[in-house]
Amino acid sequence: MRTDTGQVFRLEDYRPSDYLIPRTELSFVLSPDATQVTATLAIRRRDQRAQAAPLVLDGDGLDLRGAWLDGKPLPEADYSATSDKFILHSPPEEFSLTLETVIVPSKNTALMGLYRSNGVYCTQCEAEGFRRITYFLDRPDILSVYTVRVEADRKEAPLLLSNGNPVENGDLGGGRHYAVWYDPFPKPSYLFALVAGDLGVVADRFVTASGREVALGIYVEHGKQARAAYAMDALKRSMTWDEEVFGREYDLDVFNIVAVSDFNMGAMENKGLNIFNDKYVLADEETATDADFANIEAVIAHEYFHNWTGNRITCRDWFQLCLKEGLTVYRDHEFSADQRSRAVKRIAEVRTLRAHQFPEDQGPLAHPVRPRRYREINNFYTATVYEKGSEVVRMIRTILGAEDFRRGMDLYFERHDGEAATIEDFLKAFEDASGHDLTQFALWYHQAGTPNVSVTSSHDAIAKTLTLQIEQSVPPTPSESRKRLMHIPIAFGLVGPDGRDIAYSDADGAAVENGVIHLRKRKHSVRFSGVAERPAVSLNRGFSAPVTLSVEQRAEDQFFLARHDGDAFSRWQAFNTVMTEALIAASRRILDNREPGFSPAIAELAGAIADDESLEEAFRALALTPPGEADIAREIGTNIDPDAIFAAREALLRFVARANAERFQGAYGHLAKTGPFSPDAASAGRRALRNVLLDHLSTLPEGARMASEHFLSATNMTDRAAALTVLAHRHPSTPEAGKALADFEKTFGEDALVMDKWFAIQAAAPGPHAVETVKRLARHPGFSLGNPNRLRSLFGSFFSGNQTGFHRADGAGYTLFADTILDIEKRNPQVAARLATGLRSWRSLEPKRQELARQALVRIASTTGLSADLSDIIERTLA
Repeated sequence: MRTDTGQVFRLEDYRPSDYLIPRTELSFVLSPDATQVTATLAIRRRDQRAQAAPLVLDGDGLDLRGAWLDGKPLPEADYSATSDKFILHSPPEEFSLTLETVIVPSKNTALMGLYRSNGVYCTQCEAEGFRRITYFLDRPDILSVYTVRVEADRKEAPLLLSNGNPVENGDLGGGRHYAVWYDPFPKPSYLFALVAGDLGVVADRFVTASGREVALGIYVEHGKQARAAYAMDALKRSMTWDEEVFGREYDLDVFNIVAVSDFNMGAMENKGLNIFNDKYVLADEETATDADFANIEAVIAHEYFHNWTGNRITCRDWFQLCLKEGLTVYRDHEFSADQRSRAVKRIAEVRTLRAHQFPEDQGPLAHPVRPRRYREINNFYTATVYEKGSEVVRMIRTILGAEDFRRGMDLYFERHDGEAATIEDFLKAFEDASGHDLTQFALWYHQAGTPNVSVTSSHDAIAKTLTLQIEQSVPPTPSESRKRLMHIPIAFGLVGPDGRDIAYSDADGAAVENGVIHLRKRKHSVRFSGVAERPAVSLNRGFSAPVTLSVEQRAEDQFFLARHDGDAFSRWQAFNTVMTEALIAASRRILDNREPGFSPAIAELAGAIADDESLEEAFRALALTPPGEADIAREIGTNIDPDAIFAAREALLRFVARANAERFQGAYGHLAKTGPFSPDAASAGRRALRNVLLDHLSTLPEGARMASEHFLSATNMTDRAAALTVLAHRHPSTPEAGKALADFEKTFGEDALVMDKWFAIQAAAPGPHAVETVKRLARHPGFSLGNPNRLRSLFGSFFSGNQTGFHRADGAGYTLFADTILDIEKRNPQVAARLATGLRSWRSLEPKRQELARQALVRIASTTGLSADLSDIIERTLA
């Protein structure tokens, strides 16, 4: 484990390596306690005319056993070696360097490099895990062609996999065997992969658009092959979609996916050998929710799409991480939108962005989509890089239009295939393909913070004009107090009294093209001519830009748009805004010891949405779900009291349920009449709406009984988990809740992925006893500090998903936070650092909680020997 060195890496300091490694040969002799790794590197000086510089290779905790230059033993005087560096003092211009190291996979609890989990050898090399395997120029711009030989005990590891195509295998006698893999496509070391073990397989085939046959394999624990069928279907649909939509065809003879239970990330796109957290592969109706099915579809697609946006074209350096991640998130979002409901998918994307990325932009961990500096790159796998990075790509498509966007993508692939590229390379392809100047737009990559767009409107009935006064601003963020003006594309519509968009004859004052206002200055006055009647103005349709809106608008306009807006996202947004404003007002009244008080119009609108069969069930489910407690806190901004927000949200649910009890009951009963289970979007939408109605109705006197009946009659995990959540969160002290939790554990106690749900549901249960509940669950026989999924299910759900329990007024949640983070950090610094972001918004709390949270963070920061991962997060959080 690397302790904090304090070193800061800066974008402006980038320089190409003095040496290249065009070919890499690796040989592994696998053993749990002493794996021998022999690396033979073909190395040449980048500029043969330059004076020879020392060759400095990266390492991390390595044990060097031997070194050879061009096949001859290397004299000790010619090199220096530590566990973290290998230096060849005077290298020739071109040579072969062979290094032998020994590593211990069974003791690698950090799960970076080569480790052994449940009897399976597995690698994770992104971002800097390859240096834990052998000495190397472990940076993204060193592209090498790999040949890999893997040797192991056949009984222990009958399966031997690596990147590329299989070229040789055989028996070695004595119960041992070997396999050789060759990847013809140059790749950086972070994309190296190896898996060896005893696993079952789901095999299939795919024929590409040009007629090549690709062998597909998904490897899982024996007995779980049936649960990988949906993942295989998603993979084949992804391959077809990428050919049709982006013109990208797969390039190897095989494509393998391996699912493992101990994995720090969701999945990893290693060339030809994707390694997945098994939660994003395994699913059936008994064990997986509809959300799990949707996530599997999206993550399978995401990692496959990386074959071109990440592998064939990779990043020049880690500052360009969004070039592969943000772009590939955009691609997987588009895939899911085409496979499911585009409107519902868009709403879900925006909810995720606001829940995770907006708080980053508003807090001490704010950074640009392309950071300019970092201390620990693992800490920049953030919602800003992924989700906001995707939104930036989406804005490029909005600005250019579909045809020029596709031409730009094609040009990017053509120019940079086989290269390590930059954001500038990416934007230049679009500029050259379309003729647009994206210089100002590029600030979205370089500038942190969420822009705010404020809008006022005035209508002149006599002149038949509508004027919008628009102003943009970007709040200061750490290290950036002054912001430059952005190019913000705001899609809009003018909705007339009949609920239809009205036409206008002209627009003056800003570039208005194809229903989009292009903001480039601080202030714009946009006048629309030919507008006889005052419309309701629908802004940022489809969430065309990741901004916050401050709109001076009549209250009735929001209700009108929630009923009539032709843009589904904006219709959802209008009702969400109505509820958010009502909840903020209610929480303030509760703090003043007054009744929360809600307008009957809210309940009436909720009932109308529930009854509107012209709307998709999934859309109605999202619309009827009030903003979460964290969403409300984010909108309030400062002096947050989580208890008041929770009380306001519960009061709103009861208010709406009481006003619509009969119609909700009727709809709930009607939705129960479904056929056999299917994970398709329409079926999932029906279940989602029924479960949202259950959530509302469970606030009424018979709520516990109703939720218990829902649990007992459930025929799938979606309904079972929804009912269990209602019982554990809203009726925790009832016999029904206790029995449901016990029954769930008895039925699924041996299934780790399902038990993760059991832990997570209880950890997120609100109330003053949550800290004690989490401590009790941490002593459960099924809990393990060594499994990242279990850590996230218990502590991640508590720190990030339990606003009242975690932020208990006496600070007990913060004490548990510090204890837990310091404990986990000893085994897995990367997971500890990610869990530590649970207190990134501590300064927004009311003063008492704020001070208690600060004390917990200071306690962690003052601990000696912290890893680079954790100290970086804590110090930036406290800054």
